[in-house]
Amino acid sequence: MSLPKYQILIGGEWQNSASGEFFETDNPYTGEPWALIPRCGQADVDRAVEAASAAFESGPWPKLTATQRGALLRRLGDLITQHAEPLAQTEVRDNGKLIAEMHGQTSYVPQWFHYFGGLADKIEGSVIPIDKPGMFNFTRWEPLGVVAAIVPWNSPLLLLAWKLAPALAAGNTVVIKPSEFTSASTLEFGRLIAEAGFPPGVVNIVTGFGASVGEPLVRHPKVAKVAFTGGELSGQRVYESAAAGLKHVTLELGGKSPNIVFDDAILDDAVKGAISGIFAATGQTCIAGSRLLVQRSVHDAFVEKLVAFAKTAKMGDPASHDTQVGPVTTPPQYQKILDYIGAGKDEGAQVALGGKPADKARFGGGRFVEPTIFTGVNNRMRIAQEEIFGPVLSVIPFEDEEDAIAIANDTVYGLAAGVWTQGIRRALIMSERLRAGTVWVNTYRAVSFMSPFGGYKRSGLGRESGQEAIYEYLQQKSVWISTATEVPNPFVMR
Repeated sequence: MSLPKYQILIGGEWQNSASGEFFETDNPYTGEPWALIPRCGQADVDRAVEAASAAFESGPWPKLTATQRGALLRRLGDLITQHAEPLAQTEVRDNGKLIAEMHGQTSYVPQWFHYFGGLADKIEGSVIPIDKPGMFNFTRWEPLGVVAAIVPWNSPLLLLAWKLAPALAAGNTVVIKPSEFTSASTLEFGRLIAEAGFPPGVVNIVTGFGASVGEPLVRHPKVAKVAFTGGELSGQRVYESAAAGLKHVTLELGGKSPNIVFDDAILDDAVKGAISGIFAATGQTCIAGSRLLVQRSVHDAFVEKLVAFAKTAKMGDPASHDTQVGPVTTPPQYQKILDYIGAGKDEGAQVALGGKPADKARFGGGRFVEPTIFTGVNNRMRIAQEEIFGPVLSVIPFEDEEDAIAIANDTVYGLAAGVWTQGIRRALIMSERLRAGTVWVNTYRAVSFMSPFGGYKRSGLGRESGQEAIYEYLQQKSVWISTATEVPNPFVMR
């Protein structure tokens, strides 16, 4: 049986790559290929960027008012709502995440387009009461130009919305490069662009691998801004390449987030928070609470409750609504997780649960790893310092607030943190002293289009979502107008 073939979107037209070549994308649940994705290269990147640049410089897009741009964004959001179910099904088939989570995401994605659609015509400059007589000075915000949006494989459409909605609201044009592992949902989403009424070339999609598509896209001289979500090392390479062209950059990278349980917490709630932090999405999320810090006075009782709860997690077909833990999305990631489990054992950590791949015969033949809990972990171990991006939890005891803060902040990352306590004083102190871009108290994995998201330290640069995000896609101009009746000495600075 022949596999369905996708096409890329350039200048408003669906087409094959310049080479005419394809590569397979597989279903992580079965491990079998289900579709063919265009294998793009430099020529396709050049055509996509040129189309985006032309759409930015001329044609209908730059002539639209901010209010008109906002209307298009809201129309796109409405279309996503209408297509939320098939988009979610495509995501499940391509990345193996649960239908319950993916449908929740695709149903929530429209909010980014509604929010930034509403924000589009509310970006205002200012009149400055300038200290120079005979001068009128004001500022205005203007779009950057062509934006390269590079999206990872774990939540393609959600993380694309975080970039695309503010970029378009600001008046930019965009070239999207989805992960080579999960391109299908982005290509399906692309069909809604023209239907929403966006002019040709405003949004373009090219697919393929990092070396042949991602790097040329970042380096392209007509790309003004790069918005990237992915791993730390890839982000570093993007940053270095973009720096050569002095491009604007937003990076949302990895994390090794601490989820901290104090002895005054409601332990049953904290257990659920710990499970949500690491086993939801099979741990394949940058905000995973992969380091569980538990106050020593309740450590043993808490771990007992945690292991008992984790044992009830149902693994299986991600398309089934009662499945709780799905497969690992990519073959390299599957092997990486298993390697880290081996490293944890070698370092002397104790396996309290899991610690091995699941029986493929029981789970559709796909890439499953048992939910794994390590105890006896210290913060110097690799499993406590390095991002695993899988269902592997390291439990670390601590003595008091100072000890918890010291352990929590002792990492190169700073994306997120969780705190479980009933004390308001403790909640405020911890939220202030934790070096993380997001701190959750008595909850975990909550995000919103209204709240800024981003990292400290090596977890990234810039912010996505919230009102501040649109300024990541704008540049400020200062305008001076002389009202003087005569020109003063031309040899002296005004």
